[in-house]
Amino acid sequence: MSNFITNEFETCSAAAWKQKIQFDLKGADYNDTLLTKTNEGIIIKPFYHSDNFEKLNIPVSESDFKICQKITISSEEASNQKAIDFIERGASSLKFEAKKPFDIAILFKNLLNKNIEFHFQLRFLSEDFTQKISELLKHEIVFFNIDVIGNLAKTGNWYTSLNADFKSIENLLHKNSSNYILGINVGLYQNAGANTVQQVAYALAHSNEYLTKFGCEIATKIQFNFAIGNNYFFEIAKIRAFRYLYNLILREYNTTADAKIYAEPSLRNKTVYDYNVNILRTTTESMSAILGGANTIANCAYDVLFRNENEFGDRIARNQLLILKEESYFKNAQHIATDSYYIEAITKQIAEKALAIFKEIEKGGGFLSQLKEGTIQRKIVENAKKEQEQFDAGELILVGTNKYPNEVDNMKHHLEVNPFIERKSRKTLIIPILPKRLSEKLEQKRLKNEA
Repeated sequence: MSNFITNEFETCSAAAWKQKIQFDLKGADYNDTLLTKTNEGIIIKPFYHSDNFEKLNIPVSESDFKICQKITISSEEASNQKAIDFIERGASSLKFEAKKPFDIAILFKNLLNKNIEFHFQLRFLSEDFTQKISELLKHEIVFFNIDVIGNLAKTGNWYTSLNADFKSIENLLHKNSSNYILGINVGLYQNAGANTVQQVAYALAHSNEYLTKFGCEIATKIQFNFAIGNNYFFEIAKIRAFRYLYNLILREYNTTADAKIYAEPSLRNKTVYDYNVNILRTTTESMSAILGGANTIANCAYDVLFRNENEFGDRIARNQLLILKEESYFKNAQHIATDSYYIEAITKQIAEKALAIFKEIEKGGGFLSQLKEGTIQRKIVENAKKEQEQFDAGELILVGTNKYPNEVDNMKHHLEVNPFIERKSRKTLIIPILPKRLSEKLEQKRLKNEA
């Protein structure tokens, strides 16, 4: 890069900048006036300078991100046709979600040997069925995302029991030397209201339970599933801080690994009213995921909260990523955040605070122990409550919902699915971690008042 412009100006130290700022404040306190403290306890300064620049050695993937599209399996034939169409239209990765076993021969007809990643989110645990998929896809890149601890955290129960669930994983790990068997559902914590630092700490502690149980060789068989919120630079820093800390933890096991990260937009800030704004939200969130270095990114449709899967919503979601990749210079953009003074500074603070929480969790008996005690749930609820209060007071803004709402916007007759999570009363071993959107209470009130 040419220094033509910068050579025209004299260099200025950080101390000189701060002195000038303090002079212009005319007696106002610098710290009280210009330093911002976030919910995570992170300090944001008014300027960043090379004089106090500290850089973390963060591993970044050399490969460009994959564009993923999700398919909920109801009919194997229809899902197969949808998958073929998605690939023809630019998807390089597919994620299948299912509540029960399905006919794998029908689903994967004409889908193999196309250099496509296959991801799964099965709402059940079946060692035999998983092994059948593995055998069929033995020449493909497969992510099974089995997370028995995540299922416990989400539902409050094991699939079968602690011993049976872990035994199934042990058997699958033994039979599958190349597939990514395990998944860490970090998105659960974000969608329930955990802050950025907590998400990184819980991802580390969650994975450490598996590392302790199965050994360091599984470090290369885990995929981390992150939900990306709308705090643009913090979300970039979140992924980078996790990558740094993950390898820091792995050093204690005398190993290293390239953390495989799957990212998708958070649902916590998505809205039913003025739903087109969701397109803007998911665009910036996808940008954060790219710049943070996510390996695979799945966008969500702008109308995902209240409509069934539909061709238009799927197409818009996919095209957002295609435009970012092919027309907006975000192809191979995972290195761009490196050496940014602001992002590096935030990354360092997130890493330091997350590591401190991780150590507290391990000192308290580990992640699983603190889930059983309800400590993790309580911490998430505390932060979620703080965010909800900020949203209700108009301090945390969702445009079109608690700021500049369209009062004549009616949605009652457009709801194809229930946008609110149904709380079913059932007996659980632990308190489940429940996702909740910020705008739910306001939307319920508006829907009730519609004519």
